[in-house]
Amino acid sequence: MKKAMTVPGILLGVICGLASAQTPVAPAFASANLSPAGIRSMAANCAACHGTNGVSVGGAIAGLAGMNKEYLVNQMKLFKEGRREATVMQQLAKGYSDVEINALAEYFSVQKK
Repeated sequence: MKKAMTVPGILLGVICGLASAQTPVAPAFASANLSPAGIRSMAANCAACHGTNGVSVGGAIAGLAGMNKEYLVNQMKLFKEGRREATVMQQLAKGYSDVEINALAEYFSVQKK
């Protein structure tokens, strides 16, 4: 024979269930591959728009090669924070950590135009 649940019993069950629920944890991201090959691999993601090694072909989109490192870091942070308008860069920038942004900026700053 099933025991009927009372309203106080149901409420106690709900409260206990809520109290024991774990707070969702943000997903952990893979650590950055900051080896030379890892940085080149990240930089390759930029090639479709900014050209191989940051050398733009055609001039419709700015090349990144030879740009000032601090300028690149600042622009990426503005994209990431949504404070600089762009078609896709706001979304792309959100995918990079500050460490990765610094590594990419260093990589592109030393590339020949």
